[in-house]
Amino acid sequence: MHRALILVALPCLAFTPVLAQDPTKVAAKQCKVAFENEYVRVLHWTVSAHEKTPLHDHPALVTVSLSAGKTRFTTPDGKTREAETKAGQAMWSDPEKHSSEDLGGKPGEVIQVELKKRPAAAMTTIPASEDSVKVDPKHYKVEFQNDRVRVLRIKYGPKEKSVMHSHPANVAVFLADGQSKFTLADGKTSEATFKAGEAQWADKEKHLPENLAVKTFELILVELK
Repeated sequence: MHRALILVALPCLAFTPVLAQDPTKVAAKQCKVAFENEYVRVLHWTVSAHEKTPLHDHPALVTVSLSAGKTRFTTPDGKTREAETKAGQAMWSDPEKHSSEDLGGKPGEVIQVELKKRPAAAMTTIPASEDSVKVDPKHYKVEFQNDRVRVLRIKYGPKEKSVMHSHPANVAVFLADGQSKFTLADGKTSEATFKAGEAQWADKEKHLPENLAVKTFELILVELK
């Protein structure tokens, strides 16, 4: 089945990372759970200009910036670093504890995909001949990858379509509104609409997507390994 928008967080499962200072608890105004399952927890952050966030923990994660910004991070030992990001940028982070402060002077918004339990091989293994990056390099580009994830930037021009390909289990973060048609391997079709800033989970699937809109459609896809 095609991906479906998960509107509410699933109940916390046994595989949830043990966070000494969970950002959804210590920064509940800024950080909300978009959704959660046994493999990922997806957080939606909204931070006001010059706002500070108290000390909190993260497991390994992928951050997708929905807006441009500049942030100062402070670790428990007092060391600081500053990071400047662009809207639509995707970044990897190892597990870390830090507090933060917005330096950009404008409200900021990010999606974070926290990694939990590793999925089984059946959820992540696809034939090389069906790899989206290999069969459709025009629309699918690798931003980065490591032993946990492969992060793709997907971009379709108006009315453009792909070819049949497969994806492992993944989280999609939409950078623009869009409307797509999906043709599955068995010939069945479905349509879906997406909103910028939404994040969705999808199981492993083989499909052929088509952008039905008359404007460019872009997203970041976090494929699990």
